[in-house]
Amino acid sequence: MRYKQPYLQRYTGKDSRKTCPKCEKSNSFTLYLDGDTNQPINRMVGMCNHANSCGYHYTPKQYFIDNPPTQASREMVPVRPTAHRPPMMQATPKAAGLIPAEYMSRSLGTKSDFVQFLRDLFENINGLNQSIDEVCERYKLGSTKSGNVIFWQIDIDEKVRTGKIMQYDPATGKRVHNASGAIDWVHNKLKRAGSVPQDFNLRQCYFGEHLLSSQPDSTIAIVESEKTAVIASVMMPQYIWIAAGNINGLTLDKSSALKGRSVILFPDLSKELPTRPTAFVQWSRRAAEIRRVYGCKIVVSDILERIATDEEKENGLDIADYLIRQIATSPQTIQQAPTQASQTPTPASQVSPMQEVINNKADELERWFTSVKMPDHPMDITDKYTICEPDRYVRGAIRAIRSGKYDTAAHLERLGQLREAIKKRKLHNVSLTS
Repeated sequence: MRYKQPYLQRYTGKDSRKTCPKCEKSNSFTLYLDGDTNQPINRMVGMCNHANSCGYHYTPKQYFIDNPPTQASREMVPVRPTAHRPPMMQATPKAAGLIPAEYMSRSLGTKSDFVQFLRDLFENINGLNQSIDEVCERYKLGSTKSGNVIFWQIDIDEKVRTGKIMQYDPATGKRVHNASGAIDWVHNKLKRAGSVPQDFNLRQCYFGEHLLSSQPDSTIAIVESEKTAVIASVMMPQYIWIAAGNINGLTLDKSSALKGRSVILFPDLSKELPTRPTAFVQWSRRAAEIRRVYGCKIVVSDILERIATDEEKENGLDIADYLIRQIATSPQTIQQAPTQASQTPTPASQVSPMQEVINNKADELERWFTSVKMPDHPMDITDKYTICEPDRYVRGAIRAIRSGKYDTAAHLERLGQLREAIKKRKLHNVSLTS
């Protein structure tokens, strides 16, 4: 008898996702199924979909290490045969299921809570290179009768693979969780209605992939969420912004559309956990695979890793969160980066959105340092690095960061280390006097 490996349960609707035993969020936990019986191995054995904020992943291997089978159960486990077997015939891969284009066409529109959020977000920014209606048309955003947005997945050949239906709060732009119908898929709706086959073969593509063929020389930027891709495309139109859908959505199968292209990855922030590395590390590993297989010029941006606080990493912020924060605090200072087609150089007085994000971080650090009494003696910020004149160093480092001409990452890191050293010294002094 041939042994079959355990596997993660395929998504077939909300009922195929359980409550995570760690974060206790409903419809977010994928169980591992026994390869022979197709039944759950244990209700604790699976992976949480919230990889950044939760990160729970209990594998079958670890479960059987923790719970060794009894002698009786060992006798029932099929032994892998060692005798020679003829090579198995390779099965022909099943073609990807496609959604009839008329379903997408009928849904196109701007009457969704998500689009309302976009209008409110950008209403005070002058000189946008494109209107919100144009952005919606370019990404083929759809809407449901109840106001949910449909993020259509259209591949590089203009074929519709599926659509992700999501509910957003129009005031905050945050996804609505734990609400009936907060997230669904077009192919599942059509299966329930009998409009597509029950054995519909879902093979997802990147959101925004259909834009690649019309701009063959443009650099591609990949983020996790569809919302982030849309917002970043308004602020930084020099790139083609597409979305993987989640941290696990950056796959080799999808990435065939990236062959030979220049690509920048912008993973969400996350904290390293014992059960998994950060999103940055995971995407760096996947980037190496994609580079090897498809010959892409692919890099992983570390800008968020350089400027984020521990709290921001804990909360899983992404590039859109920083852009939204910048728009909310000083919309009149926002300057769009020029599109690649633009031949007009950006004036030196204009600042790109990402430099604005860095400047905001510099402002935050400057406010903190001016709010405390600076030490008038050298400070050891690491075992190998001492700042001799902290006050003078802070003023110089802030100027260097804002200029954008020097090693921003090093200055941000040292200012963060100096802040922590001052905090620790203050706590030590308090404990001595108490």
